Order: sequence, then structure tokens, then C-alpha cells
Amino acid sequence: MSKTKSTNYFFSKLAEKDGQYLKSMLDYSNVESLPEIWAIAAERFGDITALHNPHAQGEEVKISYTELFEQIQQFAAGLQALGVNPQAGISRISLIADNSHRWFIADQGIMTAGAVNAVRSSQADVDELAFILANSDSMALVVQDLKTFEKLRSRLYDLPIQLVILLTDETAPKEKVIKVLNFQELMEIGAKHKLEPVKQNRDTIATLLYTSGTSGKPKGVMLSHGNLMHQLTNLGAILQPEVGDVVLSLLPTWHVFERTAEYFLLAFGCTQVYTNLRSVKNDLKKFKPHYMIGVPRIWESIYEGVQKQFREQPASKQKLIDRFLDISGKYIKAKRIAEKLDLGNLNPSMGETIGANIQKIVLSPVHALAEKIVYSKVREATGGRVKLLISGGGALAKHIDDFYEIVAVEILVGYGLTETSPVTHARRYWTNLRGSAGLPLPDTEVKIVDLETRQELPTGEKGLVLLKGPQVMQGYYKNPEATQKAIDENGWFNSGDLGWVTPRQDLVLTGRAKDTIVLTNGENIEPLPIEDACLRSPYIDQIMLVGQDKKTLGALIVPNLEALEKWAADQNLELCVTEDNVTASTSQKINLESKMIQDLFRQELVREVRNRPGYRPDDRIGPFQLILEPFSMENAMMTRTLKVRRHVVMERFHDTIELMFAAN
Repeated sequence: MSKTKSTNYFFSKLAEKDGQYLKSMLDYSNVESLPEIWAIAAERFGDITALHNPHAQGEEVKISYTELFEQIQQFAAGLQALGVNPQAGISRISLIADNSHRWFIADQGIMTAGAVNAVRSSQADVDELAFILANSDSMALVVQDLKTFEKLRSRLYDLPIQLVILLTDETAPKEKVIKVLNFQELMEIGAKHKLEPVKQNRDTIATLLYTSGTSGKPKGVMLSHGNLMHQLTNLGAILQPEVGDVVLSLLPTWHVFERTAEYFLLAFGCTQVYTNLRSVKNDLKKFKPHYMIGVPRIWESIYEGVQKQFREQPASKQKLIDRFLDISGKYIKAKRIAEKLDLGNLNPSMGETIGANIQKIVLSPVHALAEKIVYSKVREATGGRVKLLISGGGALAKHIDDFYEIVAVEILVGYGLTETSPVTHARRYWTNLRGSAGLPLPDTEVKIVDLETRQELPTGEKGLVLLKGPQVMQGYYKNPEATQKAIDENGWFNSGDLGWVTPRQDLVLTGRAKDTIVLTNGENIEPLPIEDACLRSPYIDQIMLVGQDKKTLGALIVPNLEALEKWAADQNLELCVTEDNVTASTSQKINLESKMIQDLFRQELVREVRNRPGYRPDDRIGPFQLILEPFSMENAMMTRTLKVRRHVVMERFHDTIELMFAAN
């Protein structure tokens, strides 16, 4: 079969498979808005548990689909009775809270009442939350608890906030201007009032999700009911849940990745169990989930836990396990080549295919023995019933991807951004191309263009990733300039990511053209404010943060040699900077790699980062490397407007960065 015929055959097979799976799902294609889903779900799934919160304060909570629908309606009726009205009353409500069954009730209750919610974690910096409250034009606020209200209380008096709802049953404080109620008080009001249906369509804005901005001010992503409904009606191409399947929920429920996944899985009759970082390992074994949505750091944590157990085994058993993993690694490599699913060799020759099949047959008995002795026991750590793990929020490290394939836990990587609701691409279990971000969702287009000229590039060439589809946001709230920069006149959204596509249209990401750094725990870090803070140090001339898909931030630092020489003189030392930066031989000389210099820069980084406004633990800089070559226009590492060309620096110092993190 020729390459063109093979590619066309794959496209037809992809369309057939996706279509087949979507037809097998319940049909929500005629539903116009998210709130309509829950009446249908209540009718179809009735007494099946929808939300299960074993860690709720007080006692364990289980809510059936019938009860979920009723409580959403009641919450919405209570809001309407208190002035929520999209035409003439409160039409924007901030929801500042974290994972719980009541978060979901509030989220969908707000939408059912006809309002738009602006969501964020209660743990976010108070200045960030105050900005969101003001920018979103919120006139009401739903908060996690009394503590969160007290955190924001002083900031509310300068805002048009008329109503505050606590999601707990704590006694609501009395306010002269702002009406404050707890959850039960609102629900009692809702029980006494009839809900007025609100007409919403797919163009109606459903929610505002705020992303971090390089200026320190977040941008409000406007997602419509149509954006979210596209996800709900098309994620079935990736996974096909059955009624009663258990989903373990760990990610922040307000985050677009977790949130959209929850809408989808609950729309198809799954039971969502809430967990947390402290309880997740026990909950995996206790509740035996069929699905789990996570970021790379979660899968790394499970992997590291398994590796720890391996290391605790007797030396002879450790050696056997290492041997098994080595042989199984070769087995899955051969299997990938035989199935044309090896990213480095997508079109193997007949000889390579035959060789891979032979190697697979030869290694199969040992791999099967390892499965029986080791891998089946490893799967017990996930509960033993996992159908699929869905990973997003960053690339999955190769050794993690390999490990899960070896132990037969199917992990599918997806890709997208808050601005795309979020999923645009995902791997399929029947054609899981490791190392890629997967294939596009139905009705989704991708285009790779030159970073400078914006001309479309041929298949296989690396460039800027542009995206188009029904899941792309309406724009940034009250920020037309940013919207125009993000979405061109033809509807193409600039992802800010660099990548290429295979002949089958799998997206392979290679880096970021824009500044945002995504850590393996899914946290999005805007480097510029942190870099600006670090530049306050007299010893730092230039700095660029790195850490995409790493556990922590790292930094490349161009030191201020003049300031360092003065510091050294004050210590009665002489700064020795040699071309190869080797350690000086005399005790009176120090170089950039000496412990004293390294300690100095560590102290500077810690102080400046912690002292900056809005500091978060994820802002901490881990490994760093001092480099002598400044970023400049002459070496192409800066633009004409003296901005660091991050992708150029990343390529120039690729090996340095990898060694820096490997040594950490």
C-alpha cells in the first residue's frame, strides 16, 4: 500500500471509529445548554450515585442523579429569588471554591439560574481574586466557606457585590450592605420559590475562566454553552464510559480540564468520587476507579511509589524486576514498530516490520511471565479496574509513558488550552501513538505555520500550532486587543505552542512559543513577573526561567560579573572566570561553580521570589545554571525590541537545561 493510500485509509478508519463511538453514546446533539443535561440524566440514571464525597466535612455524602438535578434546580431557584436575573438583575457570579459536591451544585445552579460564573480556587492570592471579582462585573459571590469570605471581606466594599453565599452551613455573618447566606439558607429559599426557565443557546456565555497574564493581570476566557457542549458530545471519540463506571476526581474541579471531563462523564451515568492528594493512593485501592483524569505529576507520583516498592525488595528480586522491565521495554518497542505506532519510525519497511514481529514473538514469553509475577500486582495500586487514564496539562515523560504501557495501564494523552474548552487533540486507545498529543477531535482543525511569516508549513515540519473548531473560545472578556492577537480573522487560534503533525495528523508538541511554563502538576506559571523580581538582585544581569513539563522551575542566569567581583573582594577572595569555568586551584580564588557562589545565588533567588507580590510555592526556582554568554540581538537570543527569544535560548542551551534538571 502506498504512503498516500495508507494515510487516506487511516483517515477513513479514524472517521469511522470516531463516528462509531459517538453513535454508541447517548445523543445530546440537540441540547442547547449544559443545564438541560441534568434533567435528561436524572430521567435516565435516577437512583445511580452521581456524586460521592467520602471526605466531606461531617459525614460521607452520596447524591443520586435524581437528587443532583433537584438540588441544582433548588440552588438556582434560590438565586433567582435573591435577584439573579440575566435581563435585569445579577448576571455575573464569582464562584471561589474548591472540590466538593456542593461546588458542582453551585456551578450548575448558577448556569441554570441564567447567570455566568467566574471561577477560581479559594487558595488563590487575594489580589488575584479581587481582580477577578472586579473584572468579571460580579454582583454576587459564592465562596468555599467563612474563612474564604473573611479573606475577601475587606475587598468587597469597593465592589458592586450584593449577595454572598457560603457553600458550608456555618453561621453567616451579618452585613449592612451585603446579604450573606449559608448553603442551607439558600436552599430553603429555593424550596419556596418556583424556578423560572431561562432560554439559553449555544452562543450564550456559560463561564469565565481566568488565565494568568504576563502583566500579572489574568485574562477572562469566555466559554459558551456551545464550546462546552462540543466537548460533551465529542469526547466519546476518546473514551466510552458505561453507566455506573467509577471516576476518581483529584484535579481542581474549577480547572477547565477536570471540569469538562466531569460534565462529560456525569452526562453518561458515571459515579464521581472526590479524593485529594493525601487520600488518593488509598482511594485508588478502595474505590477501584474505571477512569481518572490527571496531570503528568499524578502519574509520576504513582510511578515513583511503585519504584520505591521495587527498591525495597531483596537485591535478587530487584535484579529480576530490572531484567523484566528491560526486556518488556524492548517488547513494547518491537510491538510499536510492528503496529506502525513508533513515533521515530511511523512508516517501517517490510524488513523492519518482519524483524519487529519476530522480536515481539521471541520476547513475548518473558513479558508474559513478568506480567504474571510483577505487572499484575503493580496494577493493584490503581485498584485493578482502570479502563483508561486521561492525561493533560503537559507532556508525559517518555519513561512514564513506557512504564504504563509495560504494565498494561492504558494512558491517553490529550492536548488543549483553557481557550479551547480545552480538548482539541487526544490519543485513541486503538491507535495510541506514544510521544504524541494525539489526533484531533471531530470538527477540529490544526495548522502548523512559520513562527515569523505565519506561512503554512508542510507536514512534518516544526512551527507554531494554530487551532480551529467549535471549542475555541468567544474571546477574552472586555479585552478585544488580546482577543485579536489570539484569534485571527479566519478563526484560527494561536496556541502559543510549537509542534508538528504526522502524516496521520497526530500532533507532536516540541515546546512553547509563548511564555507560559506548565509544570508536571498542571500549574501554569508566567515567568516574566518572577524574572522581573529576580532582576532586583544586583548579581543577576539576565535571567530566563525554564521548566516546561518539569516538577519545578529552573533558571538560566547571566551573572553581573562586576557586582560579583566586588562581592568577592569584600570576602577577601578573587573571582576567577575562565573560559571553560573549571574550578580554580588556589583557595583564594573562587569560580562560578564554587559552593560560595552557588549559595549566594540560591539566597538571592529565594529572597526575591518569595518577596514578590502574589508569591505561590510553585514559583520557587529549583535548579539553576550560571552562563557567561549574554542574551543579545547579535546571537539571535533577543528580538529588536530586546525581548528574550525563549525558543531560541531553549534550543541553544537544550543540553545544559537537561543536565541541570537531571542533576537536581
